[in-house]
Amino acid sequence: MNKLNFPNYNFRFKNSENKVSIFDEIRKKFVVLTPEEWVRQHVVRFLLDEKKYPKSYVNVEKIVRINGMNKRYDIVVFQPDGSIFLLIECKAPEVPISQQTFDQIARYNLILKAQYLMVTNGLNHFFCTMDFEMETYHFLRDLPEFKRL
Repeated sequence: MNKLNFPNYNFRFKNSENKVSIFDEIRKKFVVLTPEEWVRQHVVRFLLDEKKYPKSYVNVEKIVRINGMNKRYDIVVFQPDGSIFLLIECKAPEVPISQQTFDQIARYNLILKAQYLMVTNGLNHFFCTMDFEMETYHFLRDLPEFKRL
């Protein structure tokens, strides 16, 4: 897999039936290593190691119902009260981040109501904070570190 725009992390891999898998600390299982999964696992390590978010607050690839359809978010970080602090959309490195990507995460966030958003393809990262009153988002330089309430 290609080098991404994240610090270097150590991952656990296994190879079976000619498929490489990577261990997901959150889901506690090996998952097939696709380019998007490579980005997702880097983001998880970034959240845990750099931003100090507690592992118990991070959730990966769960179904959310949007407009009567089952969709799957990539990563969310919860707050202690159970509300969603951060919603993250991961794309493979060869997928450019476009307005369509922001539209996708915005649709998810109509339901999830995260305070912060992150969109990344592993090479380019975009961070936003939500302004629900004005129905818009504002770009940030980085995500806030975890602060215990």
